[in-house]
Parts: sequence; structure tokens; C-alpha cells
Amino acid sequence: MSHEPVLNHFASKLPSVGTTIFTVMSKLAADVGAINLSQGFPDFDCDPALVEAVARHMREGRNQYAPMQGVPALREAIAAAYKELYGATYDPDTEVTVTSGGTEAIFNAVAMVIHPGDEAIVFEPCYDSYVPAIEVNGGRAIVIPLRYPEYRVPWDEVRAAITARTRMILLNSPHNPTATVLSASDLTELARVVAGTDIIILSDEVYEHIIFDSVRHESMARDDALRARSVIVGSFGKTYHVTGWKVGYAVAPAALTTEFRKVHQFVTFATNTPTQHALAEFLSARKGYPELSAFYQRKRDLFLRLIEGSRFRPVPSRGTYFQLLDYSAITDEEDMAFALRLTKEHGVASIPTSAFLYKQKAPSVLRFCFGKKDETLERAAERLRTL
Repeated sequence: MSHEPVLNHFASKLPSVGTTIFTVMSKLAADVGAINLSQGFPDFDCDPALVEAVARHMREGRNQYAPMQGVPALREAIAAAYKELYGATYDPDTEVTVTSGGTEAIFNAVAMVIHPGDEAIVFEPCYDSYVPAIEVNGGRAIVIPLRYPEYRVPWDEVRAAITARTRMILLNSPHNPTATVLSASDLTELARVVAGTDIIILSDEVYEHIIFDSVRHESMARDDALRARSVIVGSFGKTYHVTGWKVGYAVAPAALTTEFRKVHQFVTFATNTPTQHALAEFLSARKGYPELSAFYQRKRDLFLRLIEGSRFRPVPSRGTYFQLLDYSAITDEEDMAFALRLTKEHGVASIPTSAFLYKQKAPSVLRFCFGKKDETLERAAERLRTL
């Protein structure tokens, strides 16, 4: 008796999704021996004391499941940090949840809100997990382009896009890939837009400690009205140079956190236990994050000095560890084609911003990660100056 293969009748929930651009470009960089300024991770290690703290907690036997909502000491440290930094009070027991990376927290927040037929507003270019998370939960992403070259939020278009089906607005500041930041006036406009609605805000703030030129990070936690409807996502991977540990968190009012945890417990249930204990020690002692902006601002400024004299034109970087470079004086190729050629022929890997776009045509810019050793940036810039 013959049977047709099951996959002949399988309908993908994400038919247009393939391998992420980060995986593609990092693999290509490795294959051709290029300097990898594409994927956003440092090529230097974290504080050795943090590694030792994890090892100590392992040796002391903290190797079984953590509580589903996160180790109490880490949740308490997160709540204390929000009080210190933003004047916001979160109950560590009912309003703080530790997740397996910021991406898990983003998915959980979308899944708890979006039902089939619901709409969520996103701004492009946007991080590549947002739209798939919406679509896999049966929702529709309403994509609004940020206004190039400043990448400003067009609040008039946001107002026009809201319908009876709008359930969520996703925001990201400091922003990946544009390296822009929201201003206090942006938060004022957002508060006006959502007033009188039941719209939930998902605020991706994983780069909150990497912001430049003495600008203040405008967290949703600063505003009482916005905080009351926001799920705010953070990441220890970005703060402590440990992206491979995949430890993030979400803070939200208790009613939202209850729903968030219903999803979280069936996605990962709990996050790596000894790393949570070690991070709690560092966060409680205010280690690492107060000096992070200055650390990365120096790297941004070094990278910009190193490419002086090249035909690349920098787009202002206000936060994150990314720098957009306009290459229109070099070629009229589309960004993906140029990114591939730059990697293969000149040995520097970057990310084309078209990977973050859904509606508009990509401008002639590529994203470079300057979260690297100085010598890595020097070698990459030497090659970029030859174009």
C-alpha cells in the first residue's frame, strides 16, 4: 500500500521565511575568511569575573531548573535597576520575568496579545523576528516605514493606521538596524496615539545601556500612562557581552505579566540557572552597565575616524553597536548584491538593510557592527578605504 509523503500536504505558517540574513552573512564571512562586521556580537570576551561567578554557582550545585519566572535574586535586581534608572516601580514577584533571550520575550508578548485576524503595527526597517511572531500567531503586521534618512517615526501615519483590529504597537529604541533613538517628544506622541484604546505596547529596549552623545534613554517605564500598557524587553547578552548565554527579561504590569507567563512556561519554562545567579550578582553591584555607553561610543568614534577618506558616508549612530554607511558614491548596486560582493571581494561582511524591510525599497546603506576589538575595526576599515 502506497502513501503520499505527508509533506506534500503540509502548509507552512511562514512560507516566505528562510534562513536569517545574520546566519547567511556570518557563514559567508567564515567561508571566505572575511572580517565579520555583520552579525551583532562582540569578538571580545566578557568580564572573567562573570564567568567565574557562573562556574562558582555551578560548583555550588545550582544546576537544576530555575523557577519559571526567574531566579528571585535576578528579578529583584532587575526591579531595583528600573527604580534607579527610570523611577519605575515593578514588583519582582508579579511583574518581572526572566526569559531565554530577548527574542523569546518578544515572541511571548506577541503570542499573548495577538489572536487570528488581529493587527500589530511595526516600523521598518525592523528586527527580523517581529513580523514572523505576529504572523505565526495568526495576526497581520501593519508595516509603517520610518522616514529616511533620519529614520523618524511618522506619527501621522501611525494615527491613520489604527483600526478596530489594532492590538499592539512594536517599538525598538535604541533601534536595530538604524541606530536611532526615540525622543521624549516621540513618547508624548505615542501616549496621544494610544490614549483611549486597549492597544498594548511592546517596547524592545535591549540596547538601553548603549546610547551616545549624552542622550537619555527614553524607556516606556518613564511614563506612567505608557508603562501601564507596556511590555518592556531587555537583554543581558547586550549589556554583558554574553549574547550566547541567551538571557533576557520582560517587565510589565501584573495583569500583563500573568498572561505573558502563560506563554513563557510552555516555550522554555525556565532559563539557565547558574547564569541567572551570576547576572544577579553583577546587576545588584551595578557592574558593567553604567560605563557601557562610553565604552561603545569610543568604538563608534574610532570606527568613524578609521573610515575617514573612504567613499562611505556615515548615517548618524545614536545608540546600539551598529553603524549604517551610505555607499551610493561607490556603486548603484542593490544592497544585498553589494554586501555579498563586499564580503567576497574585499573581505568585510555587513548586513543589507533590505533584510529588515517589507514595503519600501532599501536605500544604499549597509549595517556594520563596531562592537569588535580595535584591531578588528582597524583591519576592516583599511579594506573599506580601498573602495
